Amino acid sequence: MITETTGLITLIPENIPEELKERPQWVCWRYEERDGKTTKVPYTPFTAFRASSTDPKTWTPFEGALVACEVGPEVPFAPPIPYDGIGFVFSDDDPYAGIDLDDCRGPKSGKIAPWAQEIINRIPEGYTEISPSGSGIHIITCGTVRGGGMRKGPVEMYSRGRYFALTGMML
Repeated sequence: MITETTGLITLIPENIPEELKERPQWVCWRYEERDGKTTKVPYTPFTAFRASSTDPKTWTPFEGALVACEVGPEVPFAPPIPYDGIGFVFSDDDPYAGIDLDDCRGPKSGKIAPWAQEIINRIPEGYTEISPSGSGIHIITCGTVRGGGMRKGPVEMYSRGRYFALTGMML
């Protein structure tokens, strides 16, 4: 669902595939300003500590990340700053690769750019959803990416060492 106040996508956890939910590779994330841009920073659920996309000790099972996102971090002597969502971490220990298509969808119109639709059509078995901004698309499918990741223009692909902020808002 797209919120009226921010235009951003809110989490629909029931749409996230069970096979991803079964893996203990989940983090929470929060919007933060970095170098003049807003970015999604991963956090270890229930903490004020940043998560690492390469350290499984900073990840949790899906249900834990979901609860942490709802209640926020448990920080003594300070008001908790809520998380903005949850994310799935790609690892050498899973069979998944993620494809991130940036700036390819009209957040209000829902219209997808032809170049992005062509990529989506080539991966019909993948889990495809709208990114938190509403202007991008995430695809998760079985596969690996040479070297663990690559970026070419508005297309990024990863199979380890990165995470996707997920929404559950399927196409």
